[in-house]
Amino acid sequence: MTTLEWVLKSKIIAIVRGLSPEYMIGLADALYAGGIDLMEVTFNQTKPESWKDTAQAIRTVAEYMKGKMLVGAGTVMRQDQLDMARDADAKYIITPNTNLQLIRTVKEYGLASFPGAFTPSEITEAYEAGADMVKVFPAGNIGAAYIKAIKAPLSHIPLMAVGGVNEKNAAEFIAAGCCGLGVGGNLVNKAWIEAGQWDRITALAAEYRKAVGRE
Repeated sequence: MTTLEWVLKSKIIAIVRGLSPEYMIGLADALYAGGIDLMEVTFNQTKPESWKDTAQAIRTVAEYMKGKMLVGAGTVMRQDQLDMARDADAKYIITPNTNLQLIRTVKEYGLASFPGAFTPSEITEAYEAGADMVKVFPAGNIGAAYIKAIKAPLSHIPLMAVGGVNEKNAAEFIAAGCCGLGVGGNLVNKAWIEAGQWDRITALAAEYRKAVGRE
């Protein structure tokens, strides 16, 4: 199964931002128990000193969940971040923006590319540059109606909704034509994680799974 096929099948990517590395294994176990087998670990652009920890977190989960979960890197905006992610065994690269050169390099590396875009022009440019799926960001601010509208002329481009997606509107985005969803702090809840309330994450993960039609 290719990375894209895995994402199309699983539909939900859990987005991890600013989480201490020691929590990564527990989080991976909790998400997997709830039926989510995709995780995105993001780079913090304002803290270059944290990038090695980000890469290590990707590597740790990739090794621990090998064969069970696919891990990718998020908020990749620079070549050195891309190199670190590749070396850490990230299988897909997600960006908040449309950087055509970065998309092409991701594909040269043999990785899946999920760049961020907003307008029909950006979405088309990203796809024509080699993107496997285009992340519509921020999706929650405009709602599923926007996805449905742009899918009419761009039905050939796989879209992922990210930003403001929750268990209550997830089904709407899938019904509007999204192939995948990126879910952040609503699911990867830092307070729950730091309190060791893994069962709450597992339960919410299961709700998302059902919302996108994966029983």
